[in-house]
Amino acid sequence: MKKLVLTLALFLTSAMAANDIVMHRDPGCGCCEKWAQQVRAAFGCKIQIVDDSKRSALQRKVGLPTHRASCHTALIDGMAFEGHVPVADMKRLLAEKPAGVKGLAAAGMPLGSPGMEAPGYRNDRYNVIAFGKGQPRVFARH
Repeated sequence: MKKLVLTLALFLTSAMAANDIVMHRDPGCGCCEKWAQQVRAAFGCKIQIVDDSKRSALQRKVGLPTHRASCHTALIDGMAFEGHVPVADMKRLLAEKPAGVKGLAAAGMPLGSPGMEAPGYRNDRYNVIAFGKGQPRVFARH
């Protein structure tokens, strides 16, 4: 039953991102565009891409721990998504809205993460970290 409720919540979340998504990226980063295409398809929303050479100010504003930084920061319905966070993790966070969590981060640029696919190469193992009030914690393992 719990699995059915979670599946239904994830399905309904695709319509939850009612507002357009804004993604701030390192200027000209191509893998960010690949990630954005996957998110656009999953959420059915427009994504405004902002080339932002001073993204660190935005990262501080959303409470991202500095060692969790990546190449882009997306803002969706009041949540921040740093780096190549998988769509399923994003939808789960938006559906659950855990208290004190401001966003998710996939630090660096893990090979095999959304937008970083490289056929013929082994995917990196990486964690998606929930951050906000309190200690960051592992939200998902990939």
